[in-house]
Amino acid sequence: MIELRGVTVELGGRPVVAAVDAAVADGEWLALIGPNGAGKTTLLRAIARLVPCSGEIELAGRPVGALSRSELARLVAVVPQEPSTPPWMTVAEYVLLGRTPHLGPLAKEGARDRDAAARSLARLDLLPLADRRLGTLSGGEKQRAVVARALAQEARIVLLDEPTAALDIGHQQQAFDLLDRLREESGLTLVAAMHDLTLAAQYADRMLLLDAGRVVADGAPADVLTEVMIASHYGASIDVVPVGDRLAVVPRRSARHT
Repeated sequence: MIELRGVTVELGGRPVVAAVDAAVADGEWLALIGPNGAGKTTLLRAIARLVPCSGEIELAGRPVGALSRSELARLVAVVPQEPSTPPWMTVAEYVLLGRTPHLGPLAKEGARDRDAAARSLARLDLLPLADRRLGTLSGGEKQRAVVARALAQEARIVLLDEPTAALDIGHQQQAFDLLDRLREESGLTLVAAMHDLTLAAQYADRMLLLDAGRVVADGAPADVLTEVMIASHYGASIDVVPVGDRLAVVPRRSARHT
């Protein structure tokens, strides 16, 4: 579904993403992990054609540069880390904007569009907030509205940049369980930049570990989340603990000095 070959992004004259090769299968969940400044967000933005890059990017077998804006918007939904949320707009109006790529010039939303938006509101537990203005919401409520708008878009690929950072643990689980279910039901392909390594390990099929813009590890969570790898690239001492058939990453507390 996504093919990256030699993708490089330069910002301010320096490479932020350097010669990245990667592939994401149809229906796969790939987590982008790495320390701050590793290039995770920039790589997502390159895939979505939001920043210029060199190298080759193909989406669903087509070069990303060959897609029109409307074709790209129907194929790819983006959940940014700092989304634009007009404070005067209601939650229902904002989520309905996810249907824009499916409308023709000057066309108005139809019953199918309103139904898709309503389903997204219900899935993210937002129906009670549908008539609230975005400016009156908490950070977590607003983030759920952003995810709902992306789901209303009904794209085949969803790119997420720290999508649950503002959510409490219950809504984090709700949002990721929903994404995981949609992935299984409709073959949704997910690429998510994530700081929470335990959350990433609980849901992702595969991980791409970036450091200084380069891929330093690519594989299953059990192969990437090792004590040596995390110490080398994050400078952290951790324990990797099995939790069912998944993993948890637990920081190792430093010994107290007396």
